[in-house]
Parts: sequence; structure tokens; C-alpha cells
Amino acid sequence: MPVPRSAPPHAVDRPDLRARLDVGMDAPLTLLVAPAGSGKSVLLTQWAAALDGVLVGWLDLSGADDDAVYFARRLIDELQGISEGFAELAHAPRAASTGLGDALIEALAASFADALEEVVVIFDDLHRLSNREIVTDLWRLVDRLPGNAHFVFSSRIDLSLGFSRHRLEYAPVELRQSDLAFNGAEAAALLSRITRRSIDDETAAAVVEHTEGWAAGIQLSGLGLRFRTDARQFMDALVDSDRLVIDYLSEEVLDAQSPERLQALLDLSVLDELTPGVVEAVAGMGDGAAFLGELERESLFVIPVAGKPGRFRFHHLFRDLLRYRLRATDIDAEASLLRTVAEWHTSHGDLAIAIEALLAGSHWSGAMDLILTRGREVYERGETATVARWLAEIPSEERRPREDAELLYAVLEGMSGRPVIAETAARELLADPAVTSGMQVVGNAYLSGLVQFLPHPRVYIEDGTRALELLATTDDHVALPNLLNLTQPATLEIFAKISVARGHLLLGDSGTARALMREALEGDRSAYAPYRIHALGSLALAEAWDGYLRRATDLADEALEMSRQLDLLTHAAPADAYLARSLVAIKRGEPEAGAFALHEGYVRAASNARAQLMWIAHAEARLVDPDGTELTAHSPATPPPPLVADALEAIARRQQRESGRPAKPTNTRTWSRVAYEDVASMLASGDPGAARTRLASFAFPDPMPPSVYVDVQLLGAWIADLERRLPESREHLRRALDAAQPEELVQPFRRAGSRVLQLIRELPGAPDGFRRVILERTGIASQRPPMETLIEPLTARELELLAYLPSRLTNAELAARCFVSLNTVKTHMAHIYRKLGANGRDAAIARARELGLIEEPDVARMG
Repeated sequence: MPVPRSAPPHAVDRPDLRARLDVGMDAPLTLLVAPAGSGKSVLLTQWAAALDGVLVGWLDLSGADDDAVYFARRLIDELQGISEGFAELAHAPRAASTGLGDALIEALAASFADALEEVVVIFDDLHRLSNREIVTDLWRLVDRLPGNAHFVFSSRIDLSLGFSRHRLEYAPVELRQSDLAFNGAEAAALLSRITRRSIDDETAAAVVEHTEGWAAGIQLSGLGLRFRTDARQFMDALVDSDRLVIDYLSEEVLDAQSPERLQALLDLSVLDELTPGVVEAVAGMGDGAAFLGELERESLFVIPVAGKPGRFRFHHLFRDLLRYRLRATDIDAEASLLRTVAEWHTSHGDLAIAIEALLAGSHWSGAMDLILTRGREVYERGETATVARWLAEIPSEERRPREDAELLYAVLEGMSGRPVIAETAARELLADPAVTSGMQVVGNAYLSGLVQFLPHPRVYIEDGTRALELLATTDDHVALPNLLNLTQPATLEIFAKISVARGHLLLGDSGTARALMREALEGDRSAYAPYRIHALGSLALAEAWDGYLRRATDLADEALEMSRQLDLLTHAAPADAYLARSLVAIKRGEPEAGAFALHEGYVRAASNARAQLMWIAHAEARLVDPDGTELTAHSPATPPPPLVADALEAIARRQQRESGRPAKPTNTRTWSRVAYEDVASMLASGDPGAARTRLASFAFPDPMPPSVYVDVQLLGAWIADLERRLPESREHLRRALDAAQPEELVQPFRRAGSRVLQLIRELPGAPDGFRRVILERTGIASQRPPMETLIEPLTARELELLAYLPSRLTNAELAARCFVSLNTVKTHMAHIYRKLGANGRDAAIARARELGLIEEPDVARMG
């Protein structure tokens, strides 16, 4: 088992506190809250080293971890570093734009549950996280930890978020400042190790009194004693000093260093981490490793960095002192040293660290130069929020004159789920009459992409149309800014075309949307693959919306398979494809077969706050369960696009119609789902004449998509039935069945309601083929017993997996079929077994059949 770090050479063992931490492992969380320098990290290091047969992960947190994507990657890397059992996390969903997100929390919980060993993860300096959404998500993850996993939160401040409930539920161990304070004996031992001589009880007691047992104060006292030959003289100075102990002792430590070493310490204070190579470059010395070894042996506040052999950092307080002294000595030194740091890391390929150093030193131009060298990996690895943060740190007056940097900032803010900031920056840039035509092309193209983020699709259709016009009239001599290597003409063209098409879909003009999307995909097939995944998924969604379910299935599966091959299944790109898959299942009358796809699509849309796509997921969830409480049933904060507003109003009107209280007709002249409900409500009220007149008033698309055609034929059958014209009614029904059968389109029959279904049943001959499929799927809720037969009902995703169980597909094969991670499948399988009270697949199948949760049609369809 890898030990996360080594304890400092002078550290004093504290077995009583280690024993309390051992007891704390009975709960999912232990909390350490105490000021800086209280010995939290040293204690946790000693405890972790003493654990036997336990995997220990350790995260030292910093301000950079406020970036949720960066934090999630660090956490996953740490877990994978301590055990191969966490390898599946490589395929875990990416963090959301500001927090970890439900999908990643679920994947992490599943990985902990799959681990064979006990696992402890220590989050040190958690107070450095100012992103409250990450902290909140960590609390949520604690709630889902299995019995073999344990978290330790170490912080300088009390993380009160949700902890009162944890106290009541788990009775966790809490260690605070008073618990960590050193007593006389412990202080004497620590002082002796630092000074390398015996310390009497009187001296130790005085130090404890004046430091109140504070570990860092005692350590500083020891360093002061080391440089005083007369302990009594030191005691007098300590007692009589009017200054704070920390200030006095810090001066004692620094003033005792040789000028050469002191200057080296001051120079190195600009570094977050100390490695031999960068120490040699910054401090101008020959053997960085030997120098770091000396500092560690002499207890000069250097601490090994967890999981990084050969890397150290200064104690935070000591580093602060050094930086204050450096700035007081030479106001320009820090910026110059940080430039050296950046140059060293750039030469070694560590561009991220180099950029951070340049930003810390206010070297804005150099930072922008390096940022603009970044390529497509920023988008593909989900690092857009990090790079946007870098650009945001550059003062606007420095960034705006660099048109490429300002436009990249706008693009990245949009990709990261902050569309308002993105739009403001881009429009201000494009409003400048001096901006180049190349900037206009790229700026308008990426503004059109905000159609999935913000309301008012027509605005972004205009942006995309403008970009396409500019591309068509731009000759080869016009320079396009190279942003992330994503601004080649072919890439911009597919991006703008698909954005315009999405705008038309959101407006409810699905026919125009489908034509534009097909045109985009028929263009340059070598265009950027993730954008092609977007395009395939969006076209699949539009095809599914209109009832072309076979084409939708092929397109969605192509997009998802391409995502799998490029390791982009957890990226935001396949969100449309997942939602298309779920919509196909809903329209085929088997919504449980698309439960995973609906969840995965919503999570990916939410990962970068694509509110308009989240609205589509919300509408799909409402189609399945109008009163549901699933994640996707919660509506986004922005206004819905017209497409979704129409669908949601139609759902509400259908509920009113089925309850016997039909809503008043609208004045709409455009065919839509609400228009359908207008006609259906007239029929439910027994007025076929008004319904026939209303139906004849609409102009329908030519040709009619399957969804529209079947709806119209079913309404015609219902009208004819009420007018007692049975042959005409049956002819309409046959047309509807013939049109719906190739696509296996069941939802229109379900939506029409009980009277139309009765007419289907009453058609001559025994129900067979597709007619029987309709009757089975529209009556499925009445055939199965209520889920209340289980104490804890199965979720929609668990029901989807349940139907696969008799197929004997392996978990890996199930994951491949559903385009989800293996961990996701394992987690839900474990939930199924627990809820059914089964100890394996065979027992689960038998129990599910007893409850009527698995039937032969399910097995044939899913397996």
C-alpha cells in the first residue's frame, strides 16, 4: 500500500490521536478543524502510515481546485494511483461546469463500492476551496460512500455545510484546536528533536504557555532555541517580547541563516512546489536535491508533497513570511523570479504551470502567448473552464487589445457554461469597427453556438447565417485567427450550420432543421470529429422528434459509437445523441428502454449548462411521467424554447382532456402538439364538426413527417367514429397503422387516448403484428402490478437493466449496449439485487418474474 507522504524527521508520534482517528473509520467522515500550523497534516501523515491493509489517497488542495474539472481530474488521478481497481474511473463522466455533478458522484460512489480493500481519502486544506458547489458535492458523495470507504476533511475553518445531520446520523470523530494542542511532554519531545539536545520541563512548559500548544509555534521555538546557546536568555526574550511569538521567532530563524541560504529561501518562496530542477534554475545553485535534503533534515518547514516523490513545498506560514521579506527587500524580484519559473516549465513542457507562474507575476502578454498555443485538447479534455479562468485573471484592458485572446476568452466562457459572459465579450469585440473580417467570421460562428445555452433562438440563427455568408465570401487571403486549432473554414462551417439548424429545431421548425443538419453532415467528412458527433446527435434528435425513428436510431448510434472510439462518451458532445435515443424509446412506447439515455443526455447537457438542451430532456421526462420527480423533471431557470413550451403545454392540455375538463381551444394556425390537443379536446367534448373544421384549417408540411401523419389520421378516425361513419374511421386507422409500423411508432396511439385505442381493438380480426404491439405497450401500466409491492421501488434505469437480465449479457456488454460506463451498470445491478432481496442474477430474475416486473415481451425486445 503506498503511503501518501513521509512525516517530518522531527515529528512526535501521538498515539492517542491516531487511535481516535481509527475509531472514526466506523463513520464515512472524520473532520479536523484547527488553525494553520496546528499539526493536522503531520498527524494525518502518521496515521495514514500506520494503517494496515488500507488504501490511502491524499489531496493537498489549493485555489486552482476551485476549477471543478481540474479538481475532479486530480481526485480521479489520485484514486487510480493508489489502486488499479479505480481504472474504470478513466471513463467516468466529466465534472459539471461548476461542481462535480450527479453523474460523476454516482461513478465515484460505484468505484468505492467495487473496491475490495478499505479506502481512505484525505482532503487536506479543504478551506482553500471557495467553490461551494464542489464542497457541497463532496458532502453529497460522503452520503453515498459504502462501508469500506472513508473521507477525512482537514480544514482551517468549520465546514458547517450539512455536518449537523452527519453528527446525528453517524456520530463522526471531530478533532479541533484543543485536541491537537501539544502538552508539556509532547512539546519537550518535539523541542528536543529540533534542537538536538535535552529540554527541561520548565522550558517546555513556558513554550507551551506562550504558544498555547500550537505546533508551528513550538517548532519555531525549537528553531529559536537551536540558535541560542543560553536557554535562559531565550526564555527571557520569549517572555519579555512585546511582539507576537510567531513574528519574533520567524525573525530568529531567518536571521540565523547564512546570506546565501537566506537569499535562496527568499527566491524559492515564489514556488508552489519545490523540485530539484526548478530549485536550481530559480535559486541559481548546482544541486537542488541536496539543498532540499538539507532543508528537510534541519526542519526548515519543507513538507513532502503527497504522491510526488522528490517534490516538496514550504509550510504555508513560513512561505508567507519569506514572500513578505522578499517583497520588502526587492519589489521587482518576485515578478522576475516567476518569469524564470515559467521559462523553466515551458522548456520542460509544463505549460499549465508556466502559465500560472506568468499570471502570478503579472506577465500578461507572455501568459496570453502561451495560452494561445493551446490546441483542441482543451476542449476534448474538458479543460475549457481552466483556460477561461486564466484569461479572466488578465485585466480586461490588457486582454482586449489582443483580439485573438479576447475572442478565445469569449469562446471558452461559452464552452464552460457561462454564456452571458461569453456573449457580452464577443459582441463587444465584434462591435469594434476595426475588428478584422477573420475575427468577424469566427466570432459570429461561435456566437451562433450559444443557441443551446440561451433563449431567443432567432438571435443565434442570425449569427450563424452571418458567419456562413462571411465564409462564402471570404477568400483564401483573409486570415482566420487560430483558436484551439478549431477555426479552420470546414470546422467553422459545420459548427455554424448545425447551430442554425438547432435554432430552427428549437423554434419548432423541425423540417428546416433536418434539411440543414443533413447538409452540414454531407459536407467535409474530415471536419472536427467532436463537432460531427454534435451534428449526428442533433440530426438524430430532430428525426426522432418527427417520428423518423429508424433513421434517428442509426444516427444516434453512429454518434455514440464514434464517441466511444474517441473516448468522448463522457464529454458534452454526445448529449444530443443520448436524448435522441431516449426519445426513440418514448415514441416507441417503451420509455424504460431509454431511461439510461435520458439520464446520460441530461447530465451531459447540464455539465456545461446548455439550458435549451436541458429543456428538451425535461420535456422528454414529462412525456414519460408528467408528475415525476427525477432529475430531468426539474425545469431549468431560463425560459423554454418554443419547441419545448409547445410540448409542455400540450402535456398539460392532455392531462386536462383525460381528466374530463378539456381546455379551451387556442388561436394558433400552425400545426403543433398544442394544435393537436385543440382538436382532441373538441372530440373529447363530443363536437366532431368543430374538430373537423379546426383540423382542416391547418397547413401541414409536405410531405408530412410520420408523427404528424399518424396524428392526423388518428384524429380523422376519431372524428369519423363520432359521426358514426365506421368505414371511414377504420380507413383512417389502417393508414395510421401502415405509417406507424415501419418506425414502430406507438406514442401517437397512447396520446390519442382510450377511445382511439378501443377503435384499434375493435378492428376486424385478432390483434397481431404491430397492432398487438400497440395494445401491449399502451396497456403495459395496467398489466403490471403496482411497484408498491417493493418496499423501495426500482427506478427507471433499474427497470431498463432488469429487462436485460434474462438475456445473459455480461455487465460489460450491458454497458456497451447502453453506452454507459461499467461502473454505472455495476452500481445499478447492486441496487436491483438489494431492492429485490436477491443474491445474484438468477435470484433477481426469479423474483422479478414473481412480481411481474419481467415479462416475455420484455426479454425478447431487450435481449
